[in-house]
Amino acid sequence: MKKLRIDMQALLFLLPFLIVYILFTIWPMIKGVEMSFYKWTLIKKLKYVGFDNFKRMFQDDQFWAAVWHSTIFVFLTTPTMIALAIGLALIANRKSRLQKLYRSAFFLPSILSVSVASYLGLFMFQPYTGFINGFLHALGMPEGKEVFWLTEPSLAWIAIAALTLWWTVGFNFILYLSAMQEIPDDMYEAASLDGATRGQMFWRITLPMLNPITRTILMLQIIASYKVFLQIYIITGGGPLDSTRPIIQYIYQTGFRKNDLGYAATMSYMLFAILLVLSIIQYVISNRKEAV
Repeated sequence: MKKLRIDMQALLFLLPFLIVYILFTIWPMIKGVEMSFYKWTLIKKLKYVGFDNFKRMFQDDQFWAAVWHSTIFVFLTTPTMIALAIGLALIANRKSRLQKLYRSAFFLPSILSVSVASYLGLFMFQPYTGFINGFLHALGMPEGKEVFWLTEPSLAWIAIAALTLWWTVGFNFILYLSAMQEIPDDMYEAASLDGATRGQMFWRITLPMLNPITRTILMLQIIASYKVFLQIYIITGGGPLDSTRPIIQYIYQTGFRKNDLGYAATMSYMLFAILLVLSIIQYVISNRKEAV
């Protein structure tokens, strides 16, 4: 009875959060499943269409192109993000007079909102007046020759990925820095006495000890990259010629521009299924590695 009373007291404290969570998370998810089986506009539910939205999705070339664009972004940013975050954490973890400056500077961009960061990127990558092209001219790029970062598909992806890495690396950098500080100094001292170099200590001690946080960051980064939307929407609008339009933007345009919320909900749950499968694969692989 005493344990039950304690559990009930805990439930009372959790109840406000549970109510909000059910209203704003669980209920919209249930409603979204219902919407995917209907022809549904911004104004009202029109008619039941069964699995027609799903059939349409599998035959929609634009949907699969948008999924592919999001996948390109995942491949561009995820491994680069992990390598960059580890590198910055190594720099900030070294004992130095500039240690506090490094930590502040590396984390600072992550406090910006996505709109502020995106408009900064838009300014940086502009031809003629942008900072990047100005810097390239200072390095010797001929006058009159401009790099059009935002109007060529391959260069647009590089610009978007570079901005995203600069803006979001701070969070992962902090995670890696915290993990590095948990590694006992005795391990490095013992390795040094055995004649190990800094490179050997990094590959044999630091990286293996960072494996748990790396697996977490890998999954979080993949999910975040598949959900990319606003920075691409602001910088390129999905162009040129929809070559950088991610799946979230296509869902947004379908639901709110074309007034087809039923089909948009269907695509949203397909994206959820993709992320769920990737999460399961990552979980299985991680468990196998830990078992070994």
